[in-house]
Amino acid sequence: MINLDPRAPATPILRGRNESCWIDGAPEIAFPVLRGSMGTDVVIVGGGIVGLSAAMALRQAGKSVAVIEARRIGRQVTGRSTAKVTTQHALIYRRLIDQSGKEIAQAYADANRQAVGQIRTWIETLRIACDYARKSAFAYAVDAAWKDAIAAEVEAARMLGFDAHLRESAPLPFPTAAAVEFPDQAQFNPVHYLLGLAQALRGMGGQIFEQSRALNIGPDAHNAGSWRVETDAGAVTAPHLLVATNMTVKSPVGYSNRTQPRCHTAMAFRSSSPNAVDGMFIGVDEPTHSIRTARDRQGPLLVVLGPKFNTGQDGDVARRFLELDRWAHENLPVGEPVWRWCNEDYDTADHMPFVGMPDPEKSPGFHVATGFNAWGISNGTAAGLMVAETIEKGAHRWASLFDPKRPSPEDFHQSGDTQSRVSGYAAIPPGGAGIVGDGEEKIAAWRDEGGTLHCFSAACTHKGCTVTWNNADRTWDCPCHGSVFSAYGEVIHGPARQPLKRVRA
Repeated sequence: MINLDPRAPATPILRGRNESCWIDGAPEIAFPVLRGSMGTDVVIVGGGIVGLSAAMALRQAGKSVAVIEARRIGRQVTGRSTAKVTTQHALIYRRLIDQSGKEIAQAYADANRQAVGQIRTWIETLRIACDYARKSAFAYAVDAAWKDAIAAEVEAARMLGFDAHLRESAPLPFPTAAAVEFPDQAQFNPVHYLLGLAQALRGMGGQIFEQSRALNIGPDAHNAGSWRVETDAGAVTAPHLLVATNMTVKSPVGYSNRTQPRCHTAMAFRSSSPNAVDGMFIGVDEPTHSIRTARDRQGPLLVVLGPKFNTGQDGDVARRFLELDRWAHENLPVGEPVWRWCNEDYDTADHMPFVGMPDPEKSPGFHVATGFNAWGISNGTAAGLMVAETIEKGAHRWASLFDPKRPSPEDFHQSGDTQSRVSGYAAIPPGGAGIVGDGEEKIAAWRDEGGTLHCFSAACTHKGCTVTWNNADRTWDCPCHGSVFSAYGEVIHGPARQPLKRVRA
């Protein structure tokens, strides 16, 4: 809950620019708005790593393709990730073998191994400048109670063909009890990578449209067997459609209750000793922290992530940044934080994405990709490659692995309620926000620094849940299915497609 005392500050003072460090120095590349009607072999909704990977693979196979992005290429979920190009996904492989069997675990390993290799190939052959650097990836434990689990993960990874190593400790500037190392992994700048991929795709004849939100998606009434995507100013028809929007904004089978939206806080710090950390690290203890090096135009950085939390279910996200700032200064050679941001992803119950055609009989040609469990760089690339090959050849060897029709436990998804109720408009200080009213007409109100109140319906336009104010990012976040809206009610990303309705106080 936010503070009800109007004399109190709306938000603690947070250090660092509220934006992902990956945008710094990104080339200014613009793509047109979709206007008018057009046809193509494949239309892709979403210009992140899934959409662009699929588009590149399809174009290389000779298919015509159009990518429709609601905002800007590279600035959404992929462009706010930690961008580890790795098959090392914490302690995933022992879990997959125990839960789903060695065959499924092997398929997951092979899919991510191919995806990591494909990223490397595209970077090299397309000459994409994206700070790509080979690094070891580590999953580390601070508590010695995790030693057996770490050793079991090493054994499982080796069974699946990985060059995994058991380490007595991780090469970090604070004590650790054990670690698993995957050598020869990599890291990169995801914004630069996606922009490079998009430029190459355009050079090969692929079409990309920005600032073109898909508002209506459905069968084309005039072309049997085709799909039609409509935006404010244009439309695309195609026999194949891929919805690659993190959480699907439209699907023949619903995924909002088969997945769980969650967020991380991330901060990038100047470092007094940037060489003190060499590699990519993910903790397995709680609270979990992820660490890697990076750089912006001013020089080296250390990027640190905090533990996950369910989107829209924390009324004081700013506190999480303060805790992450404190942890980083206590454990790492960091100076001032210069960048900070939140990133959202969707978890699945079995830790594998949903990718493919959810209903091939009733909705042939309609493909989805969602639920990447915070490992979207490799899983997302694998998803794009899988959809592309399915469209080209009619089938794919990973179809059962990522089966979009597989069931999910009914109790896996946990919706929440708003965490931002206030007693009235007077309780909202400059810079603050809250949900006013307890009846059906709840108002999402925020007051700018000049004292002007901005009011919207508090009902998320996806399924009507009451939103929560994110006091760090200054967004309205849905505690049910993860839609995020700007302070002015605009959709930042779905599953919502319509903005919050503006109302009077």
